[in-house]
Amino acid sequence: MNRKLVSGLFWVLLANLLVKPLWILGIEVGVQNAVGTEMYGFYFTIFNISYIFNILLDLGITNFNTRNIARHPKLIEKHLPGLLSIKLLLLVFYLVVTFSIGLIKGFSSEQFLLLAILTFNQFLNSMILYLRSNYEGLLLFKWDSLISVLDRVLMIVICGLMLWLPYSGEGSRMTVYSFALAQTAAYLVTAVLALTVLIRRQVSVSKFQVSGFKFNRRKRLFAIAILKQSLPFALLVLLMASYNRIDPILLEQLSTDGMGNMNAGIYAGAFRLLDALTMIAYLVSVPLLPIFSKLTKERSEGVRDGEIAETTKGMFAMVMVFAITAACSLACVANDIMALFYEENVEEYADVFRIVIFCIIPISTTYIFGTLLTAGGYLRKLNIFAACSLMANIGVNLLLIPRYGAVGSAWAGVTAQSLMAVAQIVAALKIFEIKLSWGYILKLTTFTLSIIACTLSTKFVVWWQTLLICGAVAMIMALALKLINIKEITKSIKNKDL
Repeated sequence: MNRKLVSGLFWVLLANLLVKPLWILGIEVGVQNAVGTEMYGFYFTIFNISYIFNILLDLGITNFNTRNIARHPKLIEKHLPGLLSIKLLLLVFYLVVTFSIGLIKGFSSEQFLLLAILTFNQFLNSMILYLRSNYEGLLLFKWDSLISVLDRVLMIVICGLMLWLPYSGEGSRMTVYSFALAQTAAYLVTAVLALTVLIRRQVSVSKFQVSGFKFNRRKRLFAIAILKQSLPFALLVLLMASYNRIDPILLEQLSTDGMGNMNAGIYAGAFRLLDALTMIAYLVSVPLLPIFSKLTKERSEGVRDGEIAETTKGMFAMVMVFAITAACSLACVANDIMALFYEENVEEYADVFRIVIFCIIPISTTYIFGTLLTAGGYLRKLNIFAACSLMANIGVNLLLIPRYGAVGSAWAGVTAQSLMAVAQIVAALKIFEIKLSWGYILKLTTFTLSIIACTLSTKFVVWWQTLLICGAVAMIMALALKLINIKEITKSIKNKDL
């Protein structure tokens, strides 16, 4: 069982690391260059409205289903049509909320058209995640790894053809609408395939009838029970999505001189590389949740009390090595990095990127300490922290966007993410009685100062040399200071108890 789980997790992570960076840094960059900064800002603003509220399409159903099917695999025949019917009802709720936002903001017909496509895309994506939860619960990891990247692979193919095949017509074949529709096609194919395979492998077709979608009293009570359990988690996801994605929306509304879409596009371009890099910390947090869940349970039983502190400090040190090195070195060569990706407005992209890339440090922090607090069941605290971070983000944006545009929004992002990270650190240290020794703090401080000195000393060499030198220094310092302990990592891998 353990071998199968580790193997499945390895393939899922490998597939995502191979495909998703290509999508983010290849296709999305190509689309932004093709449609222009202002039009991409128009798309990005509406996308973020659909993204912020996509938790309304799930409300914790996916997490509930993963746990439930893993414990009771035979219930899939009963739960699949029932949960799909709930998902359809949530779609109606989601559409009412998102289109109400559009009406309040006074969307034009073009904006509503794009919003309609993007909301349908979010529904399809939510459906794929739900169907994948069945594969995960049934331990069908090979199918799960395929479905986890199939939509992106299809998007890369479709968008790649539109971007790079010769085109004799006027203008460009790529628009924000064709980009959104390409995603629709990819999501739809993936969802249909995932559902078809699931029914053929696990569900009796005769039992999977249209009548199974009728929302009777029993299913209503079933839905209420699930949603009651998952609402705190759903609220947390909504709040975190808001303070992570609200910046382009505020930029579009608060920018002066009609520069809303342009500023949103510039912010999107600078944010993109940060989005790709934070995937590293996210992938580290995926196996951490079950490990922390096991350790917190054992701690409550008085078993292996010290392992939470040891694991937390070890994983935090590892992600900080990556995050601090990435933030300092990339900020130093911001102009050169942005010039690699974009054909226009390079200086504007670089000014924003130079600030927003430092969000990788608090974001990586929250993937460690937030995962620990989640595993311990402290969702109420996390919701309070997220609400405060959202208010801070909005407040700083209101102050800075009218004067500084996208740069002001970048500072708002750093402020909100840092507030969330500090709050989580303080809470986790207190709750789990984790003590940070002066030696541990000194090691992190020494490492940080070494990377800063390295970036400053290599400021006048070619950008790729700066990155190589900083990477080498970071690895040497991390090993010398034992922030990355090879012996401990090997010991943890061999530990069969986890």
